[in-house]
Amino acid sequence: MTSLNKDIQDKLQHLNVFEKIIAVNLLVFFIGLIIKVSFNVSGSLGWLELPSSLTEFILKPWSIITYAFTHYDFWHILFNMLWLYFIGRMFANLFPVKLGLNIYFLGAIFGGLLFLFGYNVLPSFFDGDSRLVGASAAVRALLIFLCAYMPNMEVRFFMFNLKLWYLGVAIVIIDFLGLFGLNAGGNIAHLGGALLGYFYAVQLKKGNDIGKGFERIMDWFVSLFKKSKKSPLKTVHKRKSSKVAGYAKQEFEEFNKQKKIDVILDKISKSGYDSLTKEEKEFLFKAGK
Repeated sequence: MTSLNKDIQDKLQHLNVFEKIIAVNLLVFFIGLIIKVSFNVSGSLGWLELPSSLTEFILKPWSIITYAFTHYDFWHILFNMLWLYFIGRMFANLFPVKLGLNIYFLGAIFGGLLFLFGYNVLPSFFDGDSRLVGASAAVRALLIFLCAYMPNMEVRFFMFNLKLWYLGVAIVIIDFLGLFGLNAGGNIAHLGGALLGYFYAVQLKKGNDIGKGFERIMDWFVSLFKKSKKSPLKTVHKRKSSKVAGYAKQEFEEFNKQKKIDVILDKISKSGYDSLTKEEKEFLFKAGK
């Protein structure tokens, strides 16, 4: 049993922060499932759900974040966690962890606030009381941030390459049309997360990190996931180099634009974002415009 516990701890330590968020979501899901089966009650995690009523929300303000860790339906959590897994891996290879956490949690918060706004300011459109659950708004924030920050970067979509901004526009259109369907509350939260992700990306391109004021809380949160030992892959070497992403500058300049992006991303995946030189970071930044 001791060996098993050690194996589990080792595997958890090697997960990136988004994979750990996935693990927390799965844990909460199974706790809710056990409570539902054991006591035959629906809404077994009601104290984590975000209510549409302001009066109820005031009594449980923590729900502006905890709703994003709450799922009841298997397909709901499956698709949310698959999106988070793939988007999280891409994000972790390109940007610092703190930035990703800021976007994720601010996306959840802004999605929840827009949900509350819709039900309390436009009650005729959002009929009746409702409750919000699911990580979709937070995941949308990460996705739209990537689409807005590096819109021309291509990702593989089945048999063809697709620019990120095409994907972002399609997702936003689907969420907007969803406002007129059965899940209007969920879709307005999705749009809230998307708006946060877009605004964050636009401001960051201008040199303004709008999540800086949120980082004191995030510093505490990140400390829950930090390893006790620093990874050697994150070491930043200060010595000057005449190479770019491992290639001689002359050789690098002969590559086409996509090849240059690929070799830089490969370096990030091996050694982390902090290992990039100023020249490499500037090229990646310009390529994303």
